[in-house]
Amino acid sequence: MSAETIAADFEAAAVEAALAGGEVLRRRFREKGRLRVEAKGLHDFVTEVDRESEAAVVARLRRRYPDHAILAEEGAPATAGAALRWIVDPLDGTTNFIHGVPTFCVSVALEDASGLLAGAIFDPVHGETFRARRGGGAWLGADRIACSRPSGADEALLATGFPFRELGRLDRYLRSFEAFARMAAGIRRAGSAALDLALTACGRYDGFWEIGLSPWDVAAGALLVREAGGLVTDVSGGPDFLSGGTILAAGPDLHAAMLAVTRVAFGD
Repeated sequence: MSAETIAADFEAAAVEAALAGGEVLRRRFREKGRLRVEAKGLHDFVTEVDRESEAAVVARLRRRYPDHAILAEEGAPATAGAALRWIVDPLDGTTNFIHGVPTFCVSVALEDASGLLAGAIFDPVHGETFRARRGGGAWLGADRIACSRPSGADEALLATGFPFRELGRLDRYLRSFEAFARMAAGIRRAGSAALDLALTACGRYDGFWEIGLSPWDVAAGALLVREAGGLVTDVSGGPDFLSGGTILAAGPDLHAAMLAVTRVAFGD
């Protein structure tokens, strides 16, 4: 079996798993008055729906790949030391979900020794499935997608997330927010980093930045942006966006303009 065929199989598995988790979210979304909500930390919540969606995702992955490692937001790491690791967010946008705001998704990605290999993001409210594999482009359903290329930063619509769980860096974040507010045509804060990255990959947003993130928030979305022709780094321009907690994603020209802002705002 060729490497391309194997990668395509991984991409299909990511889609299948994301759809399984998304079906749980779709079924449970109107039950907000009956949700059991727990606080994991400061402004960080989990519901039984997160866990039910994760169980559905993990079951699909385990059925296909019992020897792969899995890093999932609500579960302990499984099969440590495996060459391939799935990174799962069963409900990105939990606070939205709890409040009945229809902006959330399931994010499933796979990494190997060379980095992100395959991934999918499913938005169950709009029925949109974003998918990518390394070297295979980024797709929304059957349509290939690409990052936008605004003629200037003053035409750009940016997306971000407020660092409610990392208030110690709020002053630096607000410096970046002010600079981008003065630079761009608009800024949106929807409450799901994975969806923000997917929408950046398909050109609805022109760029995205955020701090205080975990690998499951960004893994699939980062691959989508890269395969859609964009650049993904941390806010210093380095490669540590997956585990470093910060991310900056945009088409090449806008990424350079945004990076000039974040390097100043978040620099020591």
